[in-house]
Amino acid sequence: MRAVIVREFGGPEALEIAEVPSPEPGPGQVRIRVTAAALNPVDEQTRAGALAGLHGPLPHVGIGWDVAGVIDGIGEGVTGFSPGDPVIGLRDRLTEPLGSHAEQVVLDASAVAPSTLDPVEGATLPLNALTAVQALDALDLRTGQTVLVTGAAGGLGGYLVELATLRGLRVAALAGGGDEELVRGLGAEFFVPRGENLAAAVRRRLPGGVDGVVDAAVLGTEALDAVRNEGTFVSVLGDGPRGLRGITVRSVWIRADGRALTALARLAALGRLTQRVAGTYPLAEAEKAHRRLREGGLRGRLVLVP
Repeated sequence: MRAVIVREFGGPEALEIAEVPSPEPGPGQVRIRVTAAALNPVDEQTRAGALAGLHGPLPHVGIGWDVAGVIDGIGEGVTGFSPGDPVIGLRDRLTEPLGSHAEQVVLDASAVAPSTLDPVEGATLPLNALTAVQALDALDLRTGQTVLVTGAAGGLGGYLVELATLRGLRVAALAGGGDEELVRGLGAEFFVPRGENLAAAVRRRLPGGVDGVVDAAVLGTEALDAVRNEGTFVSVLGDGPRGLRGITVRSVWIRADGRALTALARLAALGRLTQRVAGTYPLAEAEKAHRRLREGGLRGRLVLVP
């Protein structure tokens, strides 16, 4: 089968479409024939070597976390799935040599969820929506409290706005000036245009500051300053800033969760979560897709289709 790998870290030209043996599912695992696989910023970081210390001694590194497809192999002890079932899933084990940007991928059954979504749209859900859920869980706010979402127009930020709103939180959204209609449509009550002094702009709208922030744009201390004393700051990349003024700082590293993903897929099927596809590329054009991602300006995810 074909898979996107890197043998030496670098730019998009480092990507290789390699012929590799089809992976076999072990105990507790399923094999998925890939229909669609989203391209995320973490895939660009993987290709460039930013996560090199997490992969271990591998002959090559596979690319891709998100997947939508059909189960075509079942390992020992797996129940609840059968060959032919349409599913979505998340590959979060970086020590495995192949990712989801391939014609087949093996995942733990616990990382997979049944799905009725269009596969291209469904492939944009797992990584970003699960990160949003886990970040909001870490925030631990009550109905009616306020949260600032930075990078609110992005793939992760959009799910954060929608899911926070579904939890009854009041959302302040930081995004580019042209994205106000988009983020308000996702449920944001307050809009803060990028370029203003963030803390001052938030505190004008919400005196004293927000109860918490999920920092999808990785602004660090700039976003921390918009939080009230003894509030909560959640980082989705790295440890986050120092917890000044009694602010609790928590970090989230994504983990696969098939049960939570099942609930997210149901919300998406009901139209409560918005999957945004910026474009599709054949698997063979992975390098071109990475170059387009690097250009920026996308509203939604690029998706590779084997």
